[in-house]
Amino acid sequence: QLLLVIHVTVLDANDNAPVFSQAVYKASLPENSPIGTVVITVSATDADEGVNGDVTYEFGHVTDEVMKIFSIDNKVGEIRVMDTVDYEVKASYEIRIKAKDGLGLSSYAQVIISITDVNDNAPVVSLKSLTNQIPENTPAGTEVGIINVQDRDSENNRQVRCSIQENVPFKLVPSIKNYYSLVTTGQLDRELVSDYNITITATDEGSPPLSSSKTIQLSVADINDNPPVFEEQSYSAYVSENNKPGSSLCTVSARDPDWRQNGTVIYSLLPGEVNGASVSSYLSVNGDTGVIHAVRSFDYEQFRSFKVQVMARDNGSPPLSSNVTVSVFISDVNDNSPQILYPAVEGSSFMTELVPKAAHGGSLVSKVIAVDADSGQNAWLSYHIVKATDPGLFRNTVELVLDKELDREKQKEINLLLTALDGGSPQRSGTVVIHLSVADINDNPPMFEEQSYSAYVSENNKPGSSLCAVSARDPDWRQNGTVIYSLLPGEVNGASVSSYLSVNGDTGVIHAVRSFDYEQFRSFKVQVMARDNGSPPLSSNVTVSVFISDVNDNSPQILYPAPEGSSFMTELVPKAAHGGSLVSKVIAVDADSGQNAWLSYHIVKATDPGLFSIDLHSGEIRTQRDISESDSMKQNLIVAVKDNGQPSLSATCSMYLLISDNLAEVPELKDISYDEKNSKLTSYLIIALVSVSTFFLTFIIIILGVRFCRRRKPRLLFDGAVAIPGAYLPPNYADVDGTGTLRSTYNYDAYLTTGSRTSDFKFVSSYNDNTLPADQTLKKSPTDFTDVFGVCDDSPEV
Repeated sequence: QLLLVIHVTVLDANDNAPVFSQAVYKASLPENSPIGTVVITVSATDADEGVNGDVTYEFGHVTDEVMKIFSIDNKVGEIRVMDTVDYEVKASYEIRIKAKDGLGLSSYAQVIISITDVNDNAPVVSLKSLTNQIPENTPAGTEVGIINVQDRDSENNRQVRCSIQENVPFKLVPSIKNYYSLVTTGQLDRELVSDYNITITATDEGSPPLSSSKTIQLSVADINDNPPVFEEQSYSAYVSENNKPGSSLCTVSARDPDWRQNGTVIYSLLPGEVNGASVSSYLSVNGDTGVIHAVRSFDYEQFRSFKVQVMARDNGSPPLSSNVTVSVFISDVNDNSPQILYPAVEGSSFMTELVPKAAHGGSLVSKVIAVDADSGQNAWLSYHIVKATDPGLFRNTVELVLDKELDREKQKEINLLLTALDGGSPQRSGTVVIHLSVADINDNPPMFEEQSYSAYVSENNKPGSSLCAVSARDPDWRQNGTVIYSLLPGEVNGASVSSYLSVNGDTGVIHAVRSFDYEQFRSFKVQVMARDNGSPPLSSNVTVSVFISDVNDNSPQILYPAPEGSSFMTELVPKAAHGGSLVSKVIAVDADSGQNAWLSYHIVKATDPGLFSIDLHSGEIRTQRDISESDSMKQNLIVAVKDNGQPSLSATCSMYLLISDNLAEVPELKDISYDEKNSKLTSYLIIALVSVSTFFLTFIIIILGVRFCRRRKPRLLFDGAVAIPGAYLPPNYADVDGTGTLRSTYNYDAYLTTGSRTSDFKFVSSYNDNTLPADQTLKKSPTDFTDVFGVCDDSPEV
């Protein structure tokens, strides 16, 4: 079999015309769009293929105007702007568009282009009617012109607002559409503004808004509404009494702001009389120039001045006028001397004036009143102080004015010879003598003779005794210089100063109101015021320092040993104590000061007078010799403490000493009771009884003791620590001057060695009560020692 394949190609025939996507195209285009702007694009399709399907575009049957303004791209169908589009010229365009294929088949579409308006036209202001000259008396609200405003734009761009410049007496009143009336708003005045250039501005409501202006010229016509006005409110003319007739006196001048004949001024004298005669018989005035001339000579003795009225009138219709007063003053020759009216010149030309004291430079003291019947320079008076007590005190003026300050304390009276001279030729004068007394014012406060005062008084003084006297001087006069003294309020030691002192108001003597106590306070200060009796009173103050001196009114107070009754203190003295060893100390203070507090210590009675001694100034009790076995175990010392005052005061105390090496030996003596007078005898008897039997034994003990002491280090045999309890110090004791008897607590340590007969004394810084060893000082009640010491008949009274 044979298969035959045949390919048949169907050729396209141009049987389809181009078809537009829309039959009618609509587009909007703002006026004044840039050239080349694409307005719209048309589109057509052809169902054929190849060349038969290619579509081109062109305008079909359009006007030359359209061809000038628009163009079309024949390939893509874009319609572009080729020239300026103006809404005001044409608002829309209709264009026929043709689409054809390659073989000429075509179709048409309609394009409608609407031109949208933009605000490209400014409003135009035109003048329809105008009154060129407006009378200045035109009432407000008068219409003087009609204004028209036009805008070629559309819709909102055509809405127009019209305004007029400020500060002109005109306004715009809306009339019919696009018309305004120009009317007056106030009174016109040609003399202020003769011509107006009025600018009217019209502005549309477009975006952006456009505006235009027009200037209108208006002239104000003059009317005679202003009278002539003189340049001065009044005029003065001066003429000497020997003047020549026809001489000019002065010139008056008036101005009229009106125009032409309305502003022309004519001068004339108004009718009147001068000294009973017509004014025209004395003066005349030039009607055109306003110059006033004298018609005849004047006599100063008849009258010195007179007044006339001059009128200025314009040539308007009706005429307006105004008047001015011209004062004519006649000058005199110098034929009169000055007359002084005040101060009055009587007899010796003497008068009295009171001048306030301390008047400063420039102060007015008095006035001088003088007159001269002449005038002008002949009556110009000058005043001169020809002679004065103090030439530079016053100025040469009509008023007596001080050039410097017055002080009555330096100068009480002033005499002046004053002359008044005129300015004529020849010169004439008048003279007066003035006596001035300077009155006193209270301008000086009392001044104390010293810057401060000191008063010295001994304590225990008698109330009312005088301490010192203050004195102040016031240089003022009478009551202004009377001085009164008084104490200023204050406190002394918590009480009012008036409870301590008083001052005599007249003499300034200061008295003590009560007795002072040096131990309470030693000094104080008060303020004394000196006041005068002036009005207002003046015063000054001074400080008075009162110093209280000490008297010997306090006995010494013994702090250690404590007084009997509170505690009973006994010092232990080692049996091996050598001569000069410190065994105790008496401590005392005196509340007084200075030499009244210088204390001395004395042993007034002792169990064994030769065994102990006391230092005169320190109160230290030391052994005078070595302690022996024959010395009584109990030693009682009565110590007297005296101060250095006049008269001297004293106090006594008892010091109990126990010679023993060990406190354990004390209880063995509790049952021993003997009289102190027989203590030595008893000891001798005991020693005699046992001396024979114990001589050998004692010798052995001594030898052993010496060897034993050499091997051992020196041991503490005695510690006489003394502590002064704080409660023993007087509550108000204080030695400010550093001269008292005690300032702190002391601790004394005495060391004795068996290998030497020397003793060492050591000071230790302030000793505290809490550190005192309890086994070195016995503190018992007096009854506990009755058995040990027995009853002492010579116990001192403290």
